[in-house]
Amino acid sequence: MALIKSISGIRGTIGGKPGETLSPLDIVKFTAAYGTWLIEKTGSRKVVIGRDGRISGPLVRNIVVSTLNALGIDVIDLGLSTTPTVEVAVTMEQAGGGIILTASHNPREWNALKLLNSKGEFISGQDGREVLDIAAAENFSFVGVDKLGSVTEDNSYLQKHIDAITSLDLVDKTAIENRKFKIVVDAVNSTGALFVPELLKALGVHEKDITVINEEVTGKFAHNPEPLPENLTELSTKVQKLGADLGIAVDPDVDRLCFVCEDGSMFGEEYTLVAVADYVLGKKPGNTVSNMSSTRALKDVTLKHGGEYSPSAVGEVNVVTRMKEVNAAIGGEGNGGIILPELHYGRDALVGIALFLTHLAHSQKSIKQLRRTYPDYFISKNKIELERDVNVKDVFEKIKTKYKAYPVNTEDGLKIEFDTDWVHLRTSNTEPIIRIYAESSFESTANNIALRLMRDIKELK
Repeated sequence: MALIKSISGIRGTIGGKPGETLSPLDIVKFTAAYGTWLIEKTGSRKVVIGRDGRISGPLVRNIVVSTLNALGIDVIDLGLSTTPTVEVAVTMEQAGGGIILTASHNPREWNALKLLNSKGEFISGQDGREVLDIAAAENFSFVGVDKLGSVTEDNSYLQKHIDAITSLDLVDKTAIENRKFKIVVDAVNSTGALFVPELLKALGVHEKDITVINEEVTGKFAHNPEPLPENLTELSTKVQKLGADLGIAVDPDVDRLCFVCEDGSMFGEEYTLVAVADYVLGKKPGNTVSNMSSTRALKDVTLKHGGEYSPSAVGEVNVVTRMKEVNAAIGGEGNGGIILPELHYGRDALVGIALFLTHLAHSQKSIKQLRRTYPDYFISKNKIELERDVNVKDVFEKIKTKYKAYPVNTEDGLKIEFDTDWVHLRTSNTEPIIRIYAESSFESTANNIALRLMRDIKELK
C-alpha cells in the first residue's frame, strides 16, 4: 500500500495507516494545505471539484468538501465528472482552483487529489512545493461557525463541456453524421459511460449505432483501467462481432484516449495525438509539443505541415509549459492525451474524440486505412518496481557513464539516442517504479533496447 506526495497532488491506496496510505487524515491535511495556499495565493474562496467513478469517490468527496468548507471555501461540486470537465468548469466559474478526485489509470484501490490553479491547469512545480510545505507544517487554520463555506451541486457541466467542443470550428458535426459511424465504447465502469455517449450523440452519431461496454459506473473496473492493448481485448472482440467502424477506449477520468480499428487491431495510443495533430495542422498550421517519451511520428507530421516540434519533460504541466513557450497549435502525450489550447490547456479525451472523428470522416478512409498513412514506429514500454533502498540517482549516473559515447538528455531522467532509435528512463511521479521506454522502426529492436537497459538497471542498482 502506498501514499505518494507530488507537486501535482496526493495519490494513494485506500485503507491502512495514516502517512502510509490515502487515509482520511491525509485527505484532510492535504486538502487543508491546498485550500490555505489557494486563499493566500488568489484571495478566492471558491473551488470546483469533481470525481471519477471509483468506489472510494463518495468517501473522499465528503472529506474534501467538509475540509474546504471548514476553511471558509465555497465548493461547486460537479459530482461524477471527468478531469477535463473540471478544468473547463474552473474557468467558467471563475473559481480560484479545482480538485479532481481520481487516480487516473491506477487500479480501483487507488484514489487521488489532483490540484488545479485558477486557469483550470495543474498547479506549477513551485506551487506544488508550497502546498506540500504547508501540509508538512500543518500550517492551516479553520474558520468559525459563522464563516463556514457552502456547497453547490452543479450537474450542468457535462452539457457545457460538450457544447464547447461541438462549437469549435475544427469540429465538423455534419461530416461525422454523414459517415454514419458505428462505434463501440469501453467506459471501464467509470464516468466515460456518462460523457462519451452524450458527446457522440451531439456529434451526430445515432444512438442505435453506439454500444457501450463496462457502462455501469461502479468503480469495479472490469479490467485493468489503463487503456493498453492487453486490457482492451473485450473491446476488440466487440468491434469485430458487431461490425463496428471503430472502438473507443478512455481511462477512468477521461483524459486518455485510444482507438481500435474495424478489424480489432489497435490504432495505437501513441498515434492518437499523431492523427489528431495531422488534422489540426492541416487546418491551422503551427507548432507541436509532446513529452520525450512519445513517438517521433509527431515530429514527422509536424515537419510535413511546416511547423516545428519541441519535446518536453514528462508530465502534463511540463507539456503545457512548453506549449505556451512555443505557441503550439496542439500538443499532448503519447499515452493518448490530447491538449488543444483553443479549448483549454489540459488533456481532454472528449475533444480528442471529436477531432479524430472529424479527421476520419473527412479522410473517407476506414480507421485501418488512416493508420497506414502514418509511419510505423514501435515503442516498447516497460517498468521495474523499486525496492525502498535503491538509490535511483546513482543507478542513472552509472548508466550515463556506460553509454557516454551516445547523446544523453538528462532533462527528465535519462534519454539515450542510438542513431534513429532511443530509450528513455525515468522514475514515475505516481508509482514506485522506473519506466523504460524504447523506440525503433523495428519492434524487435525496440524490445531489445529496453531489455538491455532493464538488465543494466538490475546489475547496477
